[in-house]
Amino acid sequence: MEILQIIVVILILCCLIKPLGTYMYAIYAGAPMKGNRFFEKVEHGIYRLAGLKDRPAMSWKRYAASVLLLNGILMVFGFLVVFMQGLWANLHGLRGLDPTLAFNTVISFMTNTNLQHYSGETALTNMTQMIFITMMMFTSAATGLSVAIAFIRGITSKGTTLGNFYEDFTRSITRLLLPFAFILTLVLVALAVPQTLASSHTVTTLEGVKQTIALGPVASLEAIKHLGTNGGGFFGANSAHPFENPTPLTNVIEMLAMWAIPASLTYTYGRFAKNQKQGWVIFSAMFVLFLVFLGLIFMSEKAGNPVLTQLGVSNAQGSMEGKEMRFGLGGSTLFSTITTAATTGSVNNMHDTLTPLGGMGTLALMMLNVVFGGDGVGLINMLMYAMLGVFLCGLLIGRTPEFLGRKIEPREMKLITLTLLVHPIIILIPTATALLTTVGTEAISNPGFHGMTQVLYEFTSSAANNGSGFEGLGDDTSFWNLMTGIVMFLGRYISMALLLAVAGSMTKKQFIPETIGTFRTDNGLFTGILVMVVLVIGALTFLPVLALGPIAESLTL
Repeated sequence: MEILQIIVVILILCCLIKPLGTYMYAIYAGAPMKGNRFFEKVEHGIYRLAGLKDRPAMSWKRYAASVLLLNGILMVFGFLVVFMQGLWANLHGLRGLDPTLAFNTVISFMTNTNLQHYSGETALTNMTQMIFITMMMFTSAATGLSVAIAFIRGITSKGTTLGNFYEDFTRSITRLLLPFAFILTLVLVALAVPQTLASSHTVTTLEGVKQTIALGPVASLEAIKHLGTNGGGFFGANSAHPFENPTPLTNVIEMLAMWAIPASLTYTYGRFAKNQKQGWVIFSAMFVLFLVFLGLIFMSEKAGNPVLTQLGVSNAQGSMEGKEMRFGLGGSTLFSTITTAATTGSVNNMHDTLTPLGGMGTLALMMLNVVFGGDGVGLINMLMYAMLGVFLCGLLIGRTPEFLGRKIEPREMKLITLTLLVHPIIILIPTATALLTTVGTEAISNPGFHGMTQVLYEFTSSAANNGSGFEGLGDDTSFWNLMTGIVMFLGRYISMALLLAVAGSMTKKQFIPETIGTFRTDNGLFTGILVMVVLVIGALTFLPVLALGPIAESLTL
């Protein structure tokens, strides 16, 4: 039954890829589409208000500068909102967040990470949840989508520019995220997810005790939280909370919502490349890796927790510690796999209670950071590996490597190598620093190998802009707020800038006609090569640290 549930969700996703991928192509390629007149009127109004009458196509430098400028302005606005929260009237009498927590929260939501070192229902007002948290979920997702489209244009088009960032950003919100979020909000409300401006409701329990239940505009936040691969919860328990995710049906809907856009972008890429096989190769490589880690996580949790077995607790249902009975093992493990593969960070069970190898599966997906990934970013990371794979194959056969009709030369490989190095550096160095300092180790709630994994997971989640955590870590301190804030910032913007530079470099190259000697990148052979390149580089980079954490823990049980 659990396997059947997983298969059904996967089949529904596969049915969504073509229509959604085609729709996104129409949005960004300017192709005719229904509703064009309406959307154009709305967008032109936004452009006039923003002073963007002329929207010329941008070079990669100008595109990257525009990304950083707009995101920087939004960060300043966000910091003022959460830091000065206590200045406006609210029903809870809440204060603004501590400066380091405010810094961490703003960086977290602007980088699409949504790591939360606070509990939403007790730390933020409904107004803050709406004008900061929900708003940032739209803008961060739109930023990722815009950069992905710019990168795709750079490697597929015959032009020398990447498009206009402000136009891509606006279209991402008006034509994709906002309409879909509105529809999903209505669906969630119909399925009993609260949507109200009331901050709480007081009830009398069966024991006669008064209890105050937190409420708010939950459904609207849930919708963009998953569609934008954001992941931050209205409540501290995130999607394990019955108000955020009340039934198995809402669980399936939320999984599909966070998976659909990243998966469908591969089809959009194929349309831009004018060769749909290119898109299916990228999707197939991602899907193979996804199934590998889904199998690892599911089988590890299905085998149960040997420690509980020793205590005489039945493992007939698998390891259900930290999981919700309404979702079961299948709904929980699939959710954990999707949320770390799509770097969403939303959780419907507590990852700190996963078995060691189950936890390693979620860690590995974030370390690779290419298995679908967040809105836009996962695709360009996988395309980076595709270019690396072509380069390595070119060296083996003694030919100048070519990708989509353009040569890959030392400049591109230097930028790709730098991008590859940034991710492990901002994970491993902060992890080592935390484990070597008292302020880092005193946050660990579980000594031994599991404590090591808690620290590693926190920085991996931050670097991958995922946001989920091993919640046993006491991370609401100045040290953790500042360290993870810096890691989230570097993990988001350095890789974006470097990959835009790669796209900019590719636009300057002449197209080379395909010949009989051209190494094809649109077949099953290249899919296998791509999977192996990702796994080999990932293992060489992260296997040693995994051996010190989850692997060592599993061997001691």
